[in-house]
Amino acid sequence: MMRSLSLLLLVALAALGESEEVGKHHSRAKREFLSRSKRRWVLSTIELEEEMKVDYPFKISQMFNDKTQGKEYKFAIRVEGTDDKLFSIDEVTGKVFVHAPVDREKKASYHITFDVFYKSTNERIDRELAFDVDIKDINDNAPRFIAITKEADVKENTPSGEYLAASLEAVDDDQEGTVNSTVVITVDKQIPSEPKIGIVNISGRLHRLIFDGCFDYDKVKTYSILIKASDKGNPPLSSTATIKLNVIDSNSHQPIFKQRQYKTEAVEMTINETILRVAVEDKDTPNTDGWRAKYFFISGNEDGLYKVTTDPKTNEGVIGIVKEKNFEIHTLVNLRIGVENVEPISVCKDGKLITDSKKVPPQDSVNITVKMIDTNDAPVFEKYTDDVYHTEESEPGQVLYNPNVHDIDSSKFRFKLIEDPANWVTVDEKTGKITTIEKMDRESPFVDENNIYRIVIAAIDDGSPPATSTCTIKVHLGDINDNTPTLVNKTIIMCVNKVDKILVRAQDADADPYSGPFIFFLGDDKTASKLWKVDPAYGEEVALVSLKTLPYGNYSVPLVIQDQQNELAAETVHVEVCECNKGNVCRPRKPVSIGLGGAAIGLIFAGLLLFLILLFHFTWETVRIPNYMDNDEGHQTLVSYNQEGGGAECKDMPNIYIPMSFKSVTDSLQQGNMQNSETASESMYNMDMYSPRISDIYSNLNTKESQQLRSLSYNRRSTTSTISTSRRSTFHNDSYRSHSMDCWSDANVEYLDSRITKFIEMESEQDNRIVVYEDEGEIGSCQSLDDLSFDSDEDFSFLDYLKPQFNTLGKTCSTHLDQVKRSKL
Repeated sequence: MMRSLSLLLLVALAALGESEEVGKHHSRAKREFLSRSKRRWVLSTIELEEEMKVDYPFKISQMFNDKTQGKEYKFAIRVEGTDDKLFSIDEVTGKVFVHAPVDREKKASYHITFDVFYKSTNERIDRELAFDVDIKDINDNAPRFIAITKEADVKENTPSGEYLAASLEAVDDDQEGTVNSTVVITVDKQIPSEPKIGIVNISGRLHRLIFDGCFDYDKVKTYSILIKASDKGNPPLSSTATIKLNVIDSNSHQPIFKQRQYKTEAVEMTINETILRVAVEDKDTPNTDGWRAKYFFISGNEDGLYKVTTDPKTNEGVIGIVKEKNFEIHTLVNLRIGVENVEPISVCKDGKLITDSKKVPPQDSVNITVKMIDTNDAPVFEKYTDDVYHTEESEPGQVLYNPNVHDIDSSKFRFKLIEDPANWVTVDEKTGKITTIEKMDRESPFVDENNIYRIVIAAIDDGSPPATSTCTIKVHLGDINDNTPTLVNKTIIMCVNKVDKILVRAQDADADPYSGPFIFFLGDDKTASKLWKVDPAYGEEVALVSLKTLPYGNYSVPLVIQDQQNELAAETVHVEVCECNKGNVCRPRKPVSIGLGGAAIGLIFAGLLLFLILLFHFTWETVRIPNYMDNDEGHQTLVSYNQEGGGAECKDMPNIYIPMSFKSVTDSLQQGNMQNSETASESMYNMDMYSPRISDIYSNLNTKESQQLRSLSYNRRSTTSTISTSRRSTFHNDSYRSHSMDCWSDANVEYLDSRITKFIEMESEQDNRIVVYEDEGEIGSCQSLDDLSFDSDEDFSFLDYLKPQFNTLGKTCSTHLDQVKRSKL
């Protein structure tokens, strides 16, 4: 126990000695107190002055621990939040040193922990100990301005004691709440010195300029003010700033007229924008409200005939006449006008601003004499606007109005119709009597919404120059029932997916009681009455209800509409019944679609496959056609016919070597054709034979046989109207096929082919041999040439001038054409 007390006394004495030592060094550091708690000593706070001018490292304290007796130990410290090199501790003695000056404005406090370790094992002897180092402030920062208006304006007429536009704020970075950070702002110097300008604190850091007296723009236009911000430290620190203050001119001078008397002339009964201009002088700054003049009448304008305005460019007063007046007696008018500025005047007197109108200089004024020149006065209507009442659709010839006019300068005047938009009236030139010449219609677009039709007439005297005045007659038109009800909308969409009725609205151009509400009922249509009904049937708008579900489509619904005077009107509503989209618009109908099953699709593919096989077979067979068959050149029409199908193909027919007697051909033709030419012609199309060359057949017939053959051909042509077509004959022998075309275009070709075909068939059966064809060269194409030759009134002289390309066709058919022509002769 005694040992503990002795240790405690030893620590206390050491602390006391430390305090005395620190006190010897400007008393800048001290230990406040020590306390013991469970064998652990904690040093609470050490105060250290900032920016100390001492030798560094400088001792600020010494650490002790009662558990180190008889042991080899060492001390160690750690500083939180800063560089460990700023503070250090002696391992053996426990003395704590600071190695450089500290700045409170950068860091105001440090927290230091220290430990005691066994020197040999580095094991901690005691728990962690700690203390704080607080930095004591000194006045090492001057106040600084953080917000300042370096240039501001002040109006000349600003009253004394008002805050000026300039504002400023200043702060001090020293410890808040101390004399070192307490800032005082003052005006250190101003040029010029009057009026006296000072500074007041508004709130917190904000300060404003204030002044006592008045500004005079004519004397001083700019002030320079030096502002000083100081703290209350020892010694005090300060900073300065300069504010430029500009004085803005205001109205401190009255405008003065340049002349003291003005004279002018004007024509009576005439409006004139400018009869005179007056000018003033003003010493205030131009183009400011203190310079701009404002003119006003003092006397002479009691009737309001004149006006005075200010020219914004010249600042002159402009006097004009705004009302017409006939001056019968007085020809001279005396006007008196005054002038002032837009901005009220204020003056500085004895250092005080004066704004009282009784104490400021008086306003200037001037007299103006206006000589009125007499003119011809216009006629005067007793009423320049009058009302008359008239019933619409009244018969023409009725007198609407008789004007009452007088003229002090003349007794003769004439009347003229100025405005009659619908041409309904006429005016008597001598008396001004207005008479209707047409029926007036209340529903006319020339009648306004108040049922008023306006007519304007003029009275013109015989003066020099003639004077004119006008009168407006407002004709109030009374309504009659001259209009029947009509539908507002005659085409309506009925959306069956939304409603089963539609609204129908009627209107009537007439006014009440000649219009609605109306009575609606269906017209005399039994079909409509089965599909529709009107419910309700009375009102401006009624519902048209469908009695059953209607198929989509258009419907015409007859309606009869009756107004309050039982006038009937027949109308038709066109209703489109459909299914609607948004906005009551009919949806477009979907196209009819057909679904195909698997079997149908299979049949389609099978048909396509079969078509491809046939196409391949046909192509293969076509390739094997003999070389003498050339490509077809298509239709080449020489003469236009009014028949469908265009020109028929005309091909040169191949030569056929027929080893037989042509007498048998003639006999066969005579017998067969005379008996049944119809049957022969029809059966020819079913034969699969070659057609012989026509010219060869004719050339081998004798004259009688040839005439009989042509006679039969003409007879056949008269009994048929078959249009010539190209025919193809096929001879099945091996894989050869050939095409032959005739150049006749009527039934005679059919007949001749049928007979020759039968003949060839008989000969083929006898000889049982292959028929050989010879190459005829290129195949031509043209219209049927026989139709060009027979019984035609057209001029075929152009055939004589055909180009060489036509030679092939001409050679092909020339033989036959010559024979036909000779037979007709």
